[in-house]
Amino acid sequence: MDIRFELKSLIAKNGTTLKKICEELSRLKGKNIIGNNITNKLRRKTIKFEEVVDILDVLDYHIEFVRNK
Repeated sequence: MDIRFELKSLIAKNGTTLKKICEELSRLKGKNIIGNNITNKLRRKTIKFEEVVDILDVLDYHIEFVRNK
């Protein structure tokens, strides 16, 4: 699974932009979150799990762990 592709797809499906997501995250977290930083982390595959969870929260999604059958 490529997290970059998955997040970009979810953002597009929700009719929003990474810039808007970062603005909302900045408001919620009380610190400046820049889209370029997120983009670079996704490109380098260095994004933290917590950051992905925060982005998904803004998009109204969550991660669910399911045991393989």
